[in-house]
Amino acid sequence: MNDVKHDEIRQAVREQYGRIAESDGCGCGPACCGSTPTAAVVLSQGLGYSAADTLDVPEGANMGLGCGNPQAIADLKTGETVLDLGSGGGFDCFLAAKQVNETGHVIGVDMTPAMISKARANAEKGNYRNVEFRLGEIENLPVADGTADVIISNCVINLSPNKHRVFTEAFRALKPGGRLAISDVVAFAELPEEIKHDLALFTGCMAGASLISEVEAMLQATGFEQIRIAPKDESKTFIRDWAPRQPVTDYVVSATIEAIKPSA
Repeated sequence: MNDVKHDEIRQAVREQYGRIAESDGCGCGPACCGSTPTAAVVLSQGLGYSAADTLDVPEGANMGLGCGNPQAIADLKTGETVLDLGSGGGFDCFLAAKQVNETGHVIGVDMTPAMISKARANAEKGNYRNVEFRLGEIENLPVADGTADVIISNCVINLSPNKHRVFTEAFRALKPGGRLAISDVVAFAELPEEIKHDLALFTGCMAGASLISEVEAMLQATGFEQIRIAPKDESKTFIRDWAPRQPVTDYVVSATIEAIKPSA
């Protein structure tokens, strides 16, 4: 895929999620905008968040964007620095901030200016002192080497046209011994060309999914160890709703992705 195509995809994703930010919530899928805050709560609880999680953040932070709950595998500890790739309205950042407490720090990165503005307003509304949001692409993270103890992400890396670059940047940004805790959409069978080239299905978190074997190979090539990719068959229930006229669940599923950067 050439740079022109990469830029076309990034611009389509940026425009789609800019619209989502301005519409106050959504969910994945090509025609999801307009969901109510109540719908976002229901969606998130279906993804594995508790009722307390969905209520314990500023209003508007939970936009129903996700395909799982990276908090469940992150094992966050007091004092850690967390980096969230594709932070949206800040939902996962705010949950992480409470787990790392005041001595910890959370950095959210998003390439959509409207999302960054929304997240910063939510942080101010909730008086979060240990959270910040930075505008940037996940392929070119605006953080120094060895910044984070943990990198989390929720249904965002599938949107990147250069996933190997994302994992390379994640490796750079992690401290030695740091870990990945990601929920994302992956492919368990080769996607048909008509799905791969459907831009609406790409911005809807489906057409850009890489094969599980490809994700594992990229992580290994980057230098990660203790790689664990766990597909969640039950996720087909909600993924089916993202594109009811397409047989997407014949090819893709949500999964948790875990890996460790070697200590030395």
